[in-house]
Amino acid sequence: MALNVELLESSFAQIKVNSSKVTKQFYTVLFTDYPEVQPLFANTNMEKQRKQLFQSLVFTVNNLGKPDVLSNTLRSLGTRHAWYGVLPQHYPMVGSSLLKAFEVSLGTAWTPDVQQAWTEAYEVVAQLMLEGTDYSPERLVPIVK
Repeated sequence: MALNVELLESSFAQIKVNSSKVTKQFYTVLFTDYPEVQPLFANTNMEKQRKQLFQSLVFTVNNLGKPDVLSNTLRSLGTRHAWYGVLPQHYPMVGSSLLKAFEVSLGTAWTPDVQQAWTEAYEVVAQLMLEGTDYSPERLVPIVK
């Protein structure tokens, strides 16, 4: 699947202006729509988490033209998320919440084409992250934060 890099980059430039609001909106939607994920964040500094989320988004968009760099990093990120207790069924929840946060941020600029571009991009990101996971019991040793 070929991503619409130009549309992703241009819409993300608008999202970046409100990075703090976007990440707050994302976690509000995530915890409201999917309260079962809240325990994954029980010992998390949410201010730091919001910043890390946005840094990951910036990295992803900035490296859309560098598939090797992006693939390796996202697979590693998937490994870390598995250690934190993230399961495959959590990925659609995150995707839905992220798209809702982007929609709120972009307002009328959230067109069907922008929605399609971000939906496809998230599917690729999630797939790469899942490729980096190993859910065997001996591999799921939590990382000390």
